[in-house]
Amino acid sequence: MTRTSTCIYHFLVFSWYVFLNFHISQQAGDPRKSKLFINGGQWKYLTFLNLLLQAIFYGVACLEDVLKITTGKKDIKLVTAFRDLLFTTLAFPMSTFVFLSFWSLFLYDRELVYPKAMDDLFPVWLNHALHTSILPFSLVEVILRPHCYPLKKKGLTFLAAAILAYVSRVLWIYSETGTWVYPVFAKLSPMGLAAFFSLSYIFIVSIYLFGEKLNHWKWGDVMQLSSKRK
Repeated sequence: MTRTSTCIYHFLVFSWYVFLNFHISQQAGDPRKSKLFINGGQWKYLTFLNLLLQAIFYGVACLEDVLKITTGKKDIKLVTAFRDLLFTTLAFPMSTFVFLSFWSLFLYDRELVYPKAMDDLFPVWLNHALHTSILPFSLVEVILRPHCYPLKKKGLTFLAAAILAYVSRVLWIYSETGTWVYPVFAKLSPMGLAAFFSLSYIFIVSIYLFGEKLNHWKWGDVMQLSSKRK
């Protein structure tokens, strides 16, 4: 794709995620839905945090495209580096994890993650916008352009810090309110909860490593500067 086409694509996806974030923010005012956002607000849900993350990433990607077009440069070092770090360590792993974990639990027992009663609150299109389309967008981004992965130690540390921050928030909300963010957590014993979080961490690290392999498979050694230092 040309720079202009890539810029238009990034702008459209960015606009889509901005729309979704705005739409969700308006739901708190609906009496039927407001109870979903008590004790932590919408940001207690990984799904909504991922929406914000994707909006930020595609906003940065669009900004980089615009700067490249207007300056004629192949790289805008700081912006490009931030874009790559954001996509490789957070945007791709998180979107893939949300997609796979949500639909796995949904197919096993939807009451554990998305009770049937929620069908009356959120339309089907919104459910798929939150939990399905996020993966195709990330895969298109992998195919669209190469991304320079950081050193494994740096990348995994960044990812682990984000995971730890979210898990800490989930546990804090429970300690303060006595309610779990997701119904599945209430079904688990302390040991079961520890096992669940540990397996989820291993799973998302595997997704990170898969993303790195996928990027290398599509683009070879293009922009894989970090591979020389591993």
